[in-house]
Amino acid sequence: MAFQEHVTRAAVEIVKDFPVDDGIYAVTFRIDSVDQDPRYPYVAIGCTTEADCAEATATGADSWEARWSYACFPVTGLEGVRSVGLEAEGAEAHRQEAESRQLWYEDGDEPGSADERLVEWFHEVCVGAARHLHESGRIVEALGRPVPVILYDMFDPEAMFELASAANPAALITEFMAEEPTTRAQ
Repeated sequence: MAFQEHVTRAAVEIVKDFPVDDGIYAVTFRIDSVDQDPRYPYVAIGCTTEADCAEATATGADSWEARWSYACFPVTGLEGVRSVGLEAEGAEAHRQEAESRQLWYEDGDEPGSADERLVEWFHEVCVGAARHLHESGRIVEALGRPVPVILYDMFDPEAMFELASAANPAALITEFMAEEPTTRAQ
């Protein structure tokens, strides 16, 4: 549980430092890993603003894409303001817990299903940190109002709908979920 606590604590600290009057409409969690290796995950926590959305719209993006697609996010939304998981404390907590869950393997070993299970676990950690931001009132405390946390995995773009749905109160992501692939197909 130490890794979950580490990511959650860092998320709280990062969001606490966001400027209240900057027009932030979403907190962003970019889920990634070093060299696409799930043994070395990190989350870049950032935000995007109304001004960023207006700029993306002015360059030709449709309204949903300008507001919610990570392809249109500014550096603060895509790269985040800080990454969590690669720093010494986070990497050590992750490795220890991965080992205790029997998910760690060394280079040259056959990972079996460990890769998939590591990704699923990291998704759970990120969703848990985002839910904590809502349930503890940290987002409202920091920004003066509730805003959604948009989680997106750089290697599984469609997972963002499931992740965002699990991490946010439904009322905060209604507009975002309007473009969910199952919704678009109907």
